[in-house]
Amino acid sequence: SLHSESYILHTTTLLGNCLPNCLQEQLRLQAQVRLLEYRVKQQQVKIVQLLQEREIQYSDRGDENSVIDLGEKRQYADCAEIYNDGHKESGFYKMKPLQSPSEFLAYCDMSEGGGWTVFQRRSDGSQNFDRVWADYEQGFGNFVLRNGEYWLGNKNLHYLTSQGNYTLRINLIDFEEERRFAQYTNFRVADGEGSYWMTCGEYSGTAGDSFTGGFHPEVKWWSDHRGMKFSTRDRDNDNYEGNCAEEDKSGWWFNRCHSANLNGVYYKGPYTAKTDNGIVWYTWHGWWYSLKSVVMKVRPADFEPNVV
Repeated sequence: SLHSESYILHTTTLLGNCLPNCLQEQLRLQAQVRLLEYRVKQQQVKIVQLLQEREIQYSDRGDENSVIDLGEKRQYADCAEIYNDGHKESGFYKMKPLQSPSEFLAYCDMSEGGGWTVFQRRSDGSQNFDRVWADYEQGFGNFVLRNGEYWLGNKNLHYLTSQGNYTLRINLIDFEEERRFAQYTNFRVADGEGSYWMTCGEYSGTAGDSFTGGFHPEVKWWSDHRGMKFSTRDRDNDNYEGNCAEEDKSGWWFNRCHSANLNGVYYKGPYTAKTDNGIVWYTWHGWWYSLKSVVMKVRPADFEPNVV
């Protein structure tokens, strides 16, 4: 009928006018959807990256905060006393050695028999160990994170080791994750008037004797660190014509200059430099390999863990 034809014509006209606009709207919406999908993917990638970074951070740095507060119940002279008072968890504790005028925080390593007071740690290169005399005297670094790098301070090291006969243990890890250790009897550090000279006794372990030059009798005159005063770039106490601390960028008990320098520059394994200024333990990896991880810790020689 005429009426039907008129309706069809009208509808076709409307559709004809609408079609370009509808296609345009459809394309616009499709473009918006693609943009949103792209942004969502970007966000997902970012989230994955952040989660990975967080995992790496936690695996590298350990717990966010490992300070353990025992309250004011009693004062402890070192980590051995803390361990034998029933506190077996590794972490930072307050202690006050007998002659120390004040308390300080130190990390207690309750593994390997327990009761070890950690006075040096290298783990990731986050702290600068090329520092002046005052810094090494007072101590510096991260005293909160389980794997934080720090130096306890020569003053505190003197107070600790002057309490009796202490054993020094040095744990070393390379970038292939191999582990070695060196242990020394009768470790002691003098006071400030003696420029914190260091002495130690007999070696045992798997890393070789780099601390006393015991790896060869003919090298002891330059590589034995026993009896050496502490040196920093602004306080030169070594036996060398130059300044070992300045050349090797660390504070240490330098002789002429070293066969061990565990406060050196944090390189990742083999390195090249003007001097052998990495984290060096000569008898394990030579002068031109810088270690990944170092822990230096002390414990009384007569320590006997309380068995509950």
